[in-house]
Amino acid sequence: MPANEVEAGIQALWREFQCQPDQRLRERLVLHYAPLVKYVAGRVGTGLPTHVDVGDLVQSGIFGLLDAIEKFDPERGLRFETYAMQRIRGAILDDLRSQDWVPRVVRSRLREAERALERLGARLHRTPTDAELADELGISIDDLRDLYGQLQLTSVVALEDLVSAGKDSGSLVDTLPDDDAVDPVAVLVDRDNRRQLAEAIAQLTERDRIVVSLYYFESLTLAEIGKVLGVTESRVSQLHTRAVLRLRARLTEQASV
Repeated sequence: MPANEVEAGIQALWREFQCQPDQRLRERLVLHYAPLVKYVAGRVGTGLPTHVDVGDLVQSGIFGLLDAIEKFDPERGLRFETYAMQRIRGAILDDLRSQDWVPRVVRSRLREAERALERLGARLHRTPTDAELADELGISIDDLRDLYGQLQLTSVVALEDLVSAGKDSGSLVDTLPDDDAVDPVAVLVDRDNRRQLAEAIAQLTERDRIVVSLYYFESLTLAEIGKVLGVTESRVSQLHTRAVLRLRARLTEQASV
């Protein structure tokens, strides 16, 4: 079936569902958008410990999809795919957090690393190097890389979580219009937040910027990014974790100004 016919059919289905939201129509919408759940679950699951079952992430994501279908308002100008992907991701992350799957000692080390990055950033007025961060933490470079490996458990994060660092705000997806943008993440941040995020990313090292760009904006997996950079997936995971830590620290600093 041609794409335009599929689109016309799904729009007709939405109109029917808006008029009479019964179970049959709901199931048809879930079936149509189910690939979104698999996609988001696969993205979130990248780099998680082996005991985390992607099938469980998909199950959590289905609840997010159902929630999105129930609450979606076409009149607000947001594309459903954009809205649903964030609801799906949110449901998956909420479920992971509820399981307390990150050990307490790892959370403690994460806070310690973020505070150290904030202190160094304030003193140096730039993004600190790994050597400087290791020195601030009183550990070796090898120990710092081991720490990145542990902290990858905490770095499953959407850009909207980074942008709202240090701010008392709800989900950006609930307040912003679509603007017909192609990128499903960029439309979720307003102009000021995009500026702050761009400034924070610009201060990352070149390799970290590449990882952030390819992972969040080009939707490459860690393995695919590794092929681009010529390094292992494990190393990319470390770079991603480092980039997330530095972005969090920088955006938290900006929010406190």
